Amino acid sequence: QLQLVESGGGLVQPGGSLRLSCAASGFTGDYYAIGWFRQAPGKEREVVSCISSSGGSIYYVDSVKGRFTASRDNAKNTVYLQMNSLKPEDTAVYYCAAAGVRYLVQALCIMPDEYDVWGQGTQVTVSS
Repeated sequence: QLQLVESGGGLVQPGGSLRLSCAASGFTGDYYAIGWFRQAPGKEREVVSCISSSGGSIYYVDSVKGRFTASRDNAKNTVYLQMNSLKPEDTAVYYCAAAGVRYLVQALCIMPDEYDVWGQGTQVTVSS
């Protein structure tokens, strides 16, 4: 059974860093494109980044470009989101999700409905 488990969230001061991990089990991780999403209280879920199965194609939403870096280690079935220079507006529950294709074009990768399996989420709070 396909499962995704996120970890690495927590409380950090503005300007700090966190690295989120998304561990996949029950399937071969390198077959699936992965999306990172976040949802703040009272707001809709939004895409943060999408990464193709090979890791060769990565999309970032404008608000995190230059600060966040997505990567994956398919040997470990794990996808990462390195988050630097964190801001209070980055506060949200962060989710990883797997799509049953190796690559999603940008117009599709930003859409939550394109993903088949979701993790449980990890809370990221940026506050002084």
